[in-house]
Amino acid sequence: MTTDKLARWIGTAGIAAIAFVLSTPASAHVGTGEAHGFMHGLSHPIGGLDHVLAMVAVGLLAANLGGRAMWLVPAAFVLMMAAGGALAMSHVEVPYVELGIAASVVVLGLAVALRLPLPTMAAMALVGFFAIFHGFAHGAEMPADASGASYAAGFMLATALLHAIGIGIGLAVARIRTGSVDASQLGGAAVSIAGVALIGGWI
Repeated sequence: MTTDKLARWIGTAGIAAIAFVLSTPASAHVGTGEAHGFMHGLSHPIGGLDHVLAMVAVGLLAANLGGRAMWLVPAAFVLMMAAGGALAMSHVEVPYVELGIAASVVVLGLAVALRLPLPTMAAMALVGFFAIFHGFAHGAEMPADASGASYAAGFMLATALLHAIGIGIGLAVARIRTGSVDASQLGGAAVSIAGVALIGGWI
């Protein structure tokens, strides 16, 4: 499979999966056990613009870096996000969560816009740091009657799907250029500007 075909497949599959989540009733047994927790977790990252922008930016960054970073960077985010969620579920305090989430949108967007040539480990550390804030927010907003394990599985899956969309977009638009800047960089700049607007409370 060529890179272009892979990009189209990833992007289409990710978008279709998220559309399915948004359009499907939570469960025939809403409010009971595993399904309730899983569907709440699955919908939570998709419901906030800050989360969506950051997740897609992680995918764009991974696509820009290429090679092993295309799966190691998103994997680092998902794992550290799970750790952040566990902190919240354990009632451990993490300061400046909302600021950390908004800052992640700005910083990750800039990393994409500037095409920072980060080593894979550095990129993993960067996204992992911000993932703690996102995970904490997800964990802190877990419904009281939801299963912690299934809720976490839901928000981890939704996050991975958003990463896949970002990777698909990054691969698909890499060859679209305006002068010396490609479309992925323009997308990163737009994400970063949106992050500034989030911090300022304008959106």
